[in-house]
Amino acid sequence: MKLIPQKLNRICLAVCMGSVILFGGCVEDFLKPEPLSFYEPTATFSTESGLKSAMAICDRHLKLYWATDHNEMLSMGTEYIFSELMVASATDKRNMLCDVANMLTPTSETSQQNLDRTNSIWYFWEETYKGIMYANTVIQFVDKVENLNDATKNAYKGRAYFHRAFRYMALVFQFGDVPLVTKVLEVPKQNYRCTKRDAILEMITRDMEFAVQWVPDQRNMDLIGMVNKGACRMLLAKCYLAMGEYAKAKEQTDILIDQSGYSLMQNNFGTFNDGGEPLTWKITRNVIWDLHRAENKLISSNKEVIMGMPNRGSDQESFVKMLTMRILYPMFFDGRVKARDGKQALLNLKRNHTDYNPKYDYMRAFGRGIATFRPTYFYTNALWSVNGNVDNADLRHNSEVGNWVRMDSLYVNNKASSEFGKNVKLYNPSNGALLCSDTIRRWFDFPHYKLYLDDPMNEANIGGSDGNRGATNGGIADWYLYRLAEAYLLRAEAKYYMNENDLTIKDDLNVLRQRAKCAELYTGAVTIGDIMNERARELFWEEWRNVELTRVSLCLARSGKPDEWGNTYNLANFDMQNGTDPAGGSYWYQRIVHYSMYNKGAVQIDATGNSNPNYTMDKKNIYWPIPYAAITANNKGKLSQNYGYEGYDPATPKWDKWEDAVADEDKTTN
Repeated sequence: MKLIPQKLNRICLAVCMGSVILFGGCVEDFLKPEPLSFYEPTATFSTESGLKSAMAICDRHLKLYWATDHNEMLSMGTEYIFSELMVASATDKRNMLCDVANMLTPTSETSQQNLDRTNSIWYFWEETYKGIMYANTVIQFVDKVENLNDATKNAYKGRAYFHRAFRYMALVFQFGDVPLVTKVLEVPKQNYRCTKRDAILEMITRDMEFAVQWVPDQRNMDLIGMVNKGACRMLLAKCYLAMGEYAKAKEQTDILIDQSGYSLMQNNFGTFNDGGEPLTWKITRNVIWDLHRAENKLISSNKEVIMGMPNRGSDQESFVKMLTMRILYPMFFDGRVKARDGKQALLNLKRNHTDYNPKYDYMRAFGRGIATFRPTYFYTNALWSVNGNVDNADLRHNSEVGNWVRMDSLYVNNKASSEFGKNVKLYNPSNGALLCSDTIRRWFDFPHYKLYLDDPMNEANIGGSDGNRGATNGGIADWYLYRLAEAYLLRAEAKYYMNENDLTIKDDLNVLRQRAKCAELYTGAVTIGDIMNERARELFWEEWRNVELTRVSLCLARSGKPDEWGNTYNLANFDMQNGTDPAGGSYWYQRIVHYSMYNKGAVQIDATGNSNPNYTMDKKNIYWPIPYAAITANNKGKLSQNYGYEGYDPATPKWDKWEDAVADEDKTTN
């Protein structure tokens, strides 16, 4: 779909005048009208083309949520290090966000490049409210567009509701109680107060009910990548789960699975991508590999995609680069990964080098990783055990077909080493000595099928320092917003809250496991842990893991159902505790302390900047702190800081009802 070129930044700054609190304010120059700003609404919204342009801005900024923060950073990495699946791993940075319990404060969010590029919390706050403003602009002016029938206006409104609801769903599970902004204000407002989480959830649930009614199915649309009915239905199901309306959530997932024309992909399809250098790393074609190739995600034969993010095409379109191969792969091209004779094990040789051998071209196969973030041992190993058995057949964790890469499957490619052509090892088998001095950044297995992208620009530069495909910047690639697999997982979750002994829950998990050719299937009753584990296997680097864990924490507290250890949670205090001890807190916290490296003591490594990092996470970190810059900008009112952080005051007033917050938006003085 065509997106709006180059006017974007100016539009953003003009529109943000209505919410100066959220972005720290604008200067006088930005008051100059732009064609798509609300300062000239008659120019923008007199025709449907203007409305489409405004809608396209919403779509573009939904892309920026995932992929953009700044150089050497993917914003989604922050989502994942606040989970059991990943940690910050840029050990050349002394201030990487590892000691979260002590490092994360309301003032640690003062720039996008803070905490050594491992923290995007401020970016999430800022970008989320930008998206809300763009959605509010469409909602506010759509009824003023002439020559549109009510059904068409309602479809536009429904799409805008989706954009706003998607962002508020993220906000309330990242930051808790936050300011509710539903209007484009012509006068700056600096006296906001926060609105309670459940009130916001109630509002966006109502909005998504409207969207499901009016937004068309994808099969009735000409363009791919716009919000469709299936996406609205998926988000509505999550709203219902968060609100405790589990039967309604199940109903929405039933419709998605049985009545909407979607189906899980079971066989190879689309274009086969050989993975860069098949002589180095061979891919045996399989459905999981095909499903996660960018070139296959949005094609008509893919019946599993509900909504995707178009991110390929002509230079005139608006793209964001997916830096997965640079940011998320091990940094193994240096002397800290050694052969048994003490020499560097893995070299990055240019393709025009005399010693180049395509059998050992790990740059071309895997890129030049810098491992800003790395997966936990739980994700790479323990997660894949079902029924007490490691399921080596699972295509999502299978190195035999090439989907998964294990470090000890690589070969020493340094001809100066006596170990040339032999497998690299973490430990010297003769004396047990560690052969990698930085096991955080330079030694971990990884889901190649999820993260691999073509990088044709660097592929063409055979003599460059980075040399080959997958290096440095990564590629431009489509990705999934929602696919049908998640509907099965959400249905399993809804069933669990209604009756944890429902024996059909396992069926929704097993349908995904059968597609992945698993040898182990669930039998009997399953736990919420089984459901969340299957989410981790199926939706790694697709779902917003921190948001989903926090949402499920609320659902468990609201439903009273136990977690996999038999713990139950209190709705009044599951998110109002602090400390790093193993007991108490939320389900989010229990997953982290049970399955990750947080609160286990310092990790003994020899790194260039951060040797022996100590990974900590506090119970209070279930919510991120409201940025101090947002609090101070709201100088005529008071925002509520989250529990456990400096500035927390339980007496700070909040809106209990979203209607009251909306009614207050036009009031700029107390």
